[in-house]
Amino acid sequence: MANEVVDHGRRRFLTVTTAAVGGVGVIAAAVPFIKSWEPSAKAKAAGAPVVADIGKIESGQMVKYSWRGLPVFVVNRTKAQLAALPSLDPRLKDPKSSNTDQQPPYAKNEHRSIKPEWLVVIGICTHLGCVPEFVPDIKPEPFDPNWKGGFFCPCHKSRYDLSGRVFDGVPAPANLAVPPYHFIDDTHIQVGVDPKGAA
Repeated sequence: MANEVVDHGRRRFLTVTTAAVGGVGVIAAAVPFIKSWEPSAKAKAAGAPVVADIGKIESGQMVKYSWRGLPVFVVNRTKAQLAALPSLDPRLKDPKSSNTDQQPPYAKNEHRSIKPEWLVVIGICTHLGCVPEFVPDIKPEPFDPNWKGGFFCPCHKSRYDLSGRVFDGVPAPANLAVPPYHFIDDTHIQVGVDPKGAA
């Protein structure tokens, strides 16, 4: 036994072959493991941008869309509704929308929107997450005798104007959030994507 000759070529071949087969096995086991880290198709779809057809939304009307599992309110405001907005400033917690987390820079204006007539907000009350009701008429309401249109949360009586700005003296601490969005054309918006060139 001590005099046996070692075949170095065969040993090298077996070592290389074993290492190659082991490497292929490690890669074959790693690929499914790494793929499991990717979001599912359902998760990708849930976070994907949403195209909303606004061409049939009449003046004064609201349509609800869903983006990332959240309700998004798209409102076509009338001239009378827009004209009433400045008169509400003294009654609001944050009339100038100073909290920049609630809206992108391109919606930091008196209408909180890209185009004055179109309001796009996430329809979740900033108090405890209820979905506010759309109450568009400029007329006295049981919850506000000087109502100029807006959103009313039935859960704890928070109120927002037609720019999604919260009234003073209600439980909600902040304005309704404005999601990223842009106009694809005159009749379509895409929620979830900022306009080109926007920060």
